[in-house]
Amino acid sequence: MPTLFKFIFTLCLLALLGYGTMLALVILVEPNKGEMSERIPSERINPQR
Repeated sequence: MPTLFKFIFTLCLLALLGYGTMLALVILVEPNKGEMSERIPSERINPQR
């Protein structure tokens, strides 16, 4: 039975670590806001057949 408790404790610890990481990313990381443009060659828009 003690190994089952260790296993469950380890799973809970990993879940808590993952949740804390996601929470830290949400709070600390700001997304880059702005326009983005990319030139597309005319050959890709109108391919020659």
